[in-house]
Amino acid sequence: MDDLDRRLLAELRINARASVPELAQLLGVAAGTVKTRMDRLIDQGVIAGFTVRLRDDASDGTIRGVMMIELSGKNVKTLVASLRKNLGFAALHTTNGEWDLIAEIQVPALSDFHQVVTTVRTMEGIAKTESYLFLGPA
Repeated sequence: MDDLDRRLLAELRINARASVPELAQLLGVAAGTVKTRMDRLIDQGVIAGFTVRLRDDASDGTIRGVMMIELSGKNVKTLVASLRKNLGFAALHTTNGEWDLIAEIQVPALSDFHQVVTTVRTMEGIAKTESYLFLGPA
């Protein structure tokens, strides 16, 4: 992936509905170049799909946040596999530093967020957690 691919992806993050001619004008290249690049990025799996971004005041009511998790014990692979099945996790990432994992939580209600946090904290092999609710865009 080169600079043009990165610039194209940045424009698509701003507006995934932008047309090929619009993208070409923004990037200063031919429409055919944009189409070829997009097709390649899709074929390679770099672009997995296109999505809609809502206005900040058009929230769908989803409760979002993160949970940092420190693991302990010997059955780490089993524990991580179990955590991946948590229905409240939108994603689970390994990381470096103080925390072993960072979970993105996305649930319909605050009570569901509490349930996810409580469930994880009571699992064997969880040494420590810290969770944060997302209150809104910065």
